[in-house]
Amino acid sequence: MKIELIGKPETIISNPDSKHNYFGWPTAVTLPDGRIAVGASGFRLEHICPFGKAVISYSYDGGKTYTRPAPVIDTPLDDRDAGICVFGENSVIVTSFNNSADMQRHHNTKNRYVQNYINTITKEDEEKYLGATFRISRDGGITFGETHRSPVTSPHGPVELRDGTVLWAGTRFEDIFAGIEVHRLDTETCQTELVGKIISPDKNAVLNEPHLIELPDGRLICHIRGENSELFDGGKEHLFTTFQSISEDGGKTWTEPEMLLDKTGGAPPHLFMTSKGVLLCTYGRRKKPYGIMAMFSTDGGKTWEKDVRLYENPFSDDLGYPSTVELDDGTLITVFYAKNEKDGPCEIIQQRWRIL
Repeated sequence: MKIELIGKPETIISNPDSKHNYFGWPTAVTLPDGRIAVGASGFRLEHICPFGKAVISYSYDGGKTYTRPAPVIDTPLDDRDAGICVFGENSVIVTSFNNSADMQRHHNTKNRYVQNYINTITKEDEEKYLGATFRISRDGGITFGETHRSPVTSPHGPVELRDGTVLWAGTRFEDIFAGIEVHRLDTETCQTELVGKIISPDKNAVLNEPHLIELPDGRLICHIRGENSELFDGGKEHLFTTFQSISEDGGKTWTEPEMLLDKTGGAPPHLFMTSKGVLLCTYGRRKKPYGIMAMFSTDGGKTWEKDVRLYENPFSDDLGYPSTVELDDGTLITVFYAKNEKDGPCEIIQQRWRIL
């Protein structure tokens, strides 16, 4: 499938006047009124630090300009991946997760500024906030309600099905080895109910960071990041790829996950259906040449055209987590995070493109 890149990559969220200028792990959606909303983890010092906040930024002009990012989830802990789900007539869910104070302390042993802040985090703070979190707006993302916790986390958050059901495929916060769980979220009570599970076909492959989509025929397709279990014990990464699983009964049962790319082909995935009926999956590649990739399916996920490059970064594998929106004229905007300079911070970047 041929594509055309439109213009150069553009930085859309950054904070250049502050040391707190690292942004990562974004999600982009189109709101019912046509605005583009981009969530990210921002105002950070680096990849792991306690100052992260889940922020949101809006474009009122089709991605030409964006508002300054504003915090939505800002606990005392390190608020990371920012997912967004639009549901109902004008409601928005923003999701995140965080890390314990001890985990942050372990990764920042030489930074006294960070250590001094971490030492202010209390046990009561962790009891209240540690885990996967979300907040809901009932007015199109203008104001948000209280912070709730979820049993599962995923980079891009839940999705709304055509019948109004909100499903959340994710990894259990306290057990990354448990496979993928699919929960139904009651958007009124903010409680979740387990619907089904996706189990790794290989005990050495840890499945995490999923994203699912409903196809026109009602089937659900879930794409999942897979990596080797040894990595979590300090081993060297030799698996970083995307798996696919399908449900034909609303998420209760799932096919055995199938590896779509080669062993280091890239992840985590984001699924999007274009107005032309092309199923699109974007993902980050963290082997040289580093970049943002896409694959396409025109037969409902049965076959894929893979490894179409949308963006290349010459010097850093700290990048990825792309997601895509479509403008009225069919132009696609893929949003992701990456470094613009070798020694610079990560920023939120977008690339316009189209399918020819």
